[in-house]
Amino acid sequence: MDVSGTIGAILNQKGSEIYSIAPDALVFEAIEMMDAKNVGALLVVRGEELLGIISERDYTRRVFLRGKRSRETRVDEIMSRDVTVTNSNEPVENCMRLMTEKRIRHLPVVDNGKLRGVLSIGDLVKHIISTQSATIEHLESYIHGGYR
Repeated sequence: MDVSGTIGAILNQKGSEIYSIAPDALVFEAIEMMDAKNVGALLVVRGEELLGIISERDYTRRVFLRGKRSRETRVDEIMSRDVTVTNSNEPVENCMRLMTEKRIRHLPVVDNGKLRGVLSIGDLVKHIISTQSATIEHLESYIHGGYR
């Protein structure tokens, strides 16, 4: 499987828009923002400092299943604090392996201490499919005499 390229290349194509929320915001606000932005997670930041991540999974496991109320629970009460990050020079293959092994769906990208963007597992899969499609086209062209 061809999983060439770096995380930076994917961010350059995808864009580096970051959806974030403050740690003292209510979980309800986070869920509303995730819905509005059509994302499965938000970074929890204070200023430029990454404090954690809140995902649909956090909501389901730490609010819904425990009978808490999203309009009364703060983001910092349920967010995941031990956030795995990567950098823009990291190979795509390494990030796929990392996300699979740790069972995470969102990976913040931090370069020299500065938050640069977030990649989802879907972003990585989309990149791999695109790369494979380009390889297939290249090989088909070669087979059919495109390189004479």
